[in-house]
Amino acid sequence: MAEMKTAAYICSGCELGDKLDIAQLNKIAQKEGKMALVREHAFLCNEEGVQMIRDDIEKEAVTHICIAACSRRAKTEAFNFPTVAMSRANLREGVIWVIAEGEQHDEVRQEMANDYVRMGCAEIKKMILPQGNPNHAHNKRLLVVGGGMSGMTSALEAAEAGYDIVLVEKEAQLGGWAAKLWKRVPFKQPFAEPQDTGLAELAGKVSSHPRISVHLNSTIAETSGAPGRFSIQVKGAAGITTEEVGGIVQATGFTTYDLNKLPELGGGKANVVDQAGLEALARSANGATIKRADGKEVKSVVFVQCAGQRDETGTHLAYCSGHCCATSVKQAMYFKDANPQVDTVVMFTDLRLPGMGEDFYRSAQQKGVIFTKGKALAVEASGDGCEVKFRDLILDEDTQLTADLVVLATGQVPTAGVDLEAWNPIVTAAEGGSDEAKQKKVEMQKISVLNLNYRQGPDMPQLKQGFADSHFICFPYETRRTGIYAAGPVRRPMDMLQATEDATGAALKAIQAVENASIGRAAHPRSGDLSFPTARLEGCTQCKRCTVECPFGAIDEDERRFPVFNESRCRRCGTCMGACPVRVISFENYSVDTVGMQIKAVDMPDEFSERPRILILACENDAYPALDMAGLQHHLYSAFVRAIPVRCLGSVNTIWITDALNSGYDGVMLMGCKHGDNYQCHFVKGSELANYRMSKIDDTLKQLGLEKERVITHEVAITDNARVAKLINEYVEKINEIGMSPMKGFN
Repeated sequence: MAEMKTAAYICSGCELGDKLDIAQLNKIAQKEGKMALVREHAFLCNEEGVQMIRDDIEKEAVTHICIAACSRRAKTEAFNFPTVAMSRANLREGVIWVIAEGEQHDEVRQEMANDYVRMGCAEIKKMILPQGNPNHAHNKRLLVVGGGMSGMTSALEAAEAGYDIVLVEKEAQLGGWAAKLWKRVPFKQPFAEPQDTGLAELAGKVSSHPRISVHLNSTIAETSGAPGRFSIQVKGAAGITTEEVGGIVQATGFTTYDLNKLPELGGGKANVVDQAGLEALARSANGATIKRADGKEVKSVVFVQCAGQRDETGTHLAYCSGHCCATSVKQAMYFKDANPQVDTVVMFTDLRLPGMGEDFYRSAQQKGVIFTKGKALAVEASGDGCEVKFRDLILDEDTQLTADLVVLATGQVPTAGVDLEAWNPIVTAAEGGSDEAKQKKVEMQKISVLNLNYRQGPDMPQLKQGFADSHFICFPYETRRTGIYAAGPVRRPMDMLQATEDATGAALKAIQAVENASIGRAAHPRSGDLSFPTARLEGCTQCKRCTVECPFGAIDEDERRFPVFNESRCRRCGTCMGACPVRVISFENYSVDTVGMQIKAVDMPDEFSERPRILILACENDAYPALDMAGLQHHLYSAFVRAIPVRCLGSVNTIWITDALNSGYDGVMLMGCKHGDNYQCHFVKGSELANYRMSKIDDTLKQLGLEKERVITHEVAITDNARVAKLINEYVEKINEIGMSPMKGFN
């Protein structure tokens, strides 16, 4: 390894030279930062400035550089020096754009800039240039589980991109739910009539594609490994076949909500079917007049929307399945197209028709389909048909309709496998010797889709409604199992068009994962990151917190119960680093020391200065961008804060809080993503774990004789640029009310 040689580069462009004393920053980098080489430039990101840095790397053997200019989120293409370790001191967005102009602010503005230079110099000295995961995984084949529209689309799109595909379908033929449809909702011009599903053509392309290997009548018996080196045991009629793949797309679709759970709406009774049942009748009719199961021709039909959906009682489905309104419009047209005299009524509370659904709805109206806004109360047998009792939401009165057939829009239930929230307690009880739990475990195992050989359980984590967990806001398709992606209705409720688009996206993400794995880089959201975690095992206490808290199943244990990192599964969030009570886990370019030294590098005013110091630990995914945007929008906030970006709040080790308070900081603000059911944390659980850890910090504050208000946590969205400035200013006022930290007197 080459000997470390440090250099600092200070930019005076973008008005930095007008509002800051660049010579003073230069002196601090030399004297306090102890940088071997310090240079100034009037426009550091231009060709001349960048070339100056390149020349120093080549001719001066510089290995570690600190760039004091704009935010680390800006000018990333210009400041791209892959052969050296680099830190960024944020003087533009973090100082001059957020501190008011005028001589009265010059001193505190300069103090802020001075500290950021100190922090940047301190950070870079604790960084090592990452070399990437040495255990490169080169398998680029993809496994697609599920042969419906989503699965076939994923397989075909990836195959057309040049990747080999293994497709596993549990049925004897491809098609999934699409094979059960008579027609589909229109997805292309004209948007006026039900259209052919296109299934036969798609299935033909998949079956004949030279890059796609199809396993029918097959399931996954076991999945082990990691991105780039998954080993899959495929169980088929002829026995077990082993397939080696690099990435996985789970497109296992959905089942319909059980009609028998809706007896009040006639579920389970004669002449009441769900939308899937109606499709079966339409297929049998093959374009002719639709008949009931008893052979009687249907002369009147009522479609009841939201049957067992959007339920606020907790009894049925809490969500809207998205496709049902358009499906009922389509099915109403089946009747009208075969016989315009059939009475067709669609009863809805809200009619939801995404895309070009408005044209489809108008077309149905022109055919004579009646739409009525009502809430179904009961469906009962009446003569040779049914009576639908409902609340007319327009007239605000109870009334009824009679019909030969009632169709309930019951919604989608994802086929996501085992619910790990239920699985883990059963496993614990079974390991404790409970025979009942052992039997329950066997029964649950039967519904597993992937049969993952992971310590966290056999399938992917699920959202509370049973859908495969994915970061639906920022990173759709991506689950908590790195290299495994969810697509189609197993991920969220959707129609066929949305499912095919979803499948394409999932295929692209799987491709990205295998390509990153092949060169030792991280997958999303730090795609391209070459760092990976290591542990100093001689200091490890085998507490298992890292293995338990890792959201991605990336840490196992060896025979001595020490952590073993699966770098290909790792997202580089640092949650393990934040969890470690003895601080033995680190990354080459992000560690307890890289942040800790920044905290300690700040020049701490004495207790009589009336200039508090407040540490901000800001998530790099939402909170730090919000701070940058506050600067861009010139939302002013206090010069008494010092912000450090962290990979995730989950990576925050409590030693940073303790060190900051012991060093004389007057307060600590943690800014991270929203957690909970509608989480926005890019690393899923990081923000939640940080919130839990910080809930325990009161004991530390009490031991130090400090008020609990000195450490606060805020949920911050990336759009909260004005709000973050307001939060900072309010907190500074609060600290001024409380008073300066008594710990300053000990430093």
